[in-house]
Amino acid sequence: MLLWKKLDGPGKWSVRYIASVVLLALFAYFFIPDRSASANTMHVEIAAEQPGFQTFVLKQTSSNKPTFLQRWFLGNAQIASEQVVADYYQKEDTLFFQTTKNAPWSKIYIAEGQTLSPTLEERTFILGTDTYGRDYFSRLVLGARISLSVGFIAVIISLCIGIPLGALAGYYRGFTDKVIMWLINVIWSIPTLLMVIALTFVLGKGFWQVFVAVGLTMWVEVARVVRGQVLSIREKEYVDAARVLGFSHLRILLKHVLPNALSPVIVISAANFASAILIESGLSFLGIGAQPPLPSWGGMIRDHYAYILMGNPYLALLPGIAIMLAVLAFMTLGNSLRDALDVKLTPTKV
Repeated sequence: MLLWKKLDGPGKWSVRYIASVVLLALFAYFFIPDRSASANTMHVEIAAEQPGFQTFVLKQTSSNKPTFLQRWFLGNAQIASEQVVADYYQKEDTLFFQTTKNAPWSKIYIAEGQTLSPTLEERTFILGTDTYGRDYFSRLVLGARISLSVGFIAVIISLCIGIPLGALAGYYRGFTDKVIMWLINVIWSIPTLLMVIALTFVLGKGFWQVFVAVGLTMWVEVARVVRGQVLSIREKEYVDAARVLGFSHLRILLKHVLPNALSPVIVISAANFASAILIESGLSFLGIGAQPPLPSWGGMIRDHYAYILMGNPYLALLPGIAIMLAVLAFMTLGNSLRDALDVKLTPTKV
């Protein structure tokens, strides 16, 4: 609560925006129109339709209900199949329908006790459909899960590697510091994107591989910041007092040094979160990030950038705007946290 009061206006708006995106991503399957796994239900006959497009959809639903956790993470597995219906009429227990205006009539029986229960519903595609006829709004919302997940896991990996190495280098100095700094400088000298691409080729393409690849390239910044903070804090009087009292080096490092060195780490973590979103989007655009059918903002741009010149530019612009807003929110939050946690900028009461 005290930190919230110290944040400036842009910082508070960033927190609100990030919180709203996180909530949308977490509970996406409970409100998006296409609740199949990865919102990957394709209707080629209605590909690249405009926002607000409406049609009837014939769903065949299984009687096996998914658990709450399955529905939360994987969508509604009850939906066995979906078909777009251009026209239909019902005669007793038989439903006759056309998938397009000139298509032949098909029929399906509607009776109680069937393993698959067919239902007809009218669906509105809020943002239209993509090049494969999938609900664009559903995939745009689910794309936030990929970006936020990569950012969160990558930051956790970078902290788990960077904080211990930076703390050891700054506290023990000498030979330990030289070895760790040599490793940091070697990793630092390699361009981040090239490093990530090389790691994805080694680990393979996929969702989890991106987590590891991005995280393994971000720990150097955390390690350098932590090392600098520990070098300064280890000379403080309370650290000397802890040594005189006979405390072990591990206890001094964990209880007296690191807690006072984490403020800059919080700030750099926000910036790393934004960088992870950008890197993941770039990898997905190149085709080596999250693989189809997983919805990724970078992958959505790759699939639709040609539509910028073909009359539907929003198909590529909307995920780009989503990336821009997410990165802007985390960078603004990082700047606000830097000002809020800086003791020199905090007014003192006389």
